[in-house]
Amino acid sequence: MKLDSSAFSANALISPKYTCDGQDISPPLQWDEPPPGTQSFVLIVDDPDAPGRTFVHWVVYDIPAVVRELPQQVPTQKTLADGSIQGRNDFGKFGYGGPCPPSGTHRYFFKLYALDQTLGLAEGATKDKVVAAMEGHILASAELIGRYSRQR
Repeated sequence: MKLDSSAFSANALISPKYTCDGQDISPPLQWDEPPPGTQSFVLIVDDPDAPGRTFVHWVVYDIPAVVRELPQQVPTQKTLADGSIQGRNDFGKFGYGGPCPPSGTHRYFFKLYALDQTLGLAEGATKDKVVAAMEGHILASAELIGRYSRQR
């Protein structure tokens, strides 16, 4: 599988539009055909360069297997129109929370997983709960890394 965005290319800078310095909306994401047997997708976006720990910016799970994109500005509601469920990010909110590094240039890992089942977790599950539920059910994965540094 391959994960892309029309908003930034691999290892390129993420536009301030998608960060706390701009509109803080999610970037558009697209992916290609998953392996046979895919029943759902999970998307996790995190920042391993955050001070002290990996900071989670977005968790979406039970994305239907027929979906091939998340549009720009996904609503920050618990359940999306297509049935996808959003987890709680480390800002303590549902949905996407854009890059907002305290200093330096950080990397933001957009990770998509194709699963052989839906997870059936309640709305607002944390990354840790989602990762634990995915164990043994990942058919394929794809990753897109973007970078961001705040202009001060």
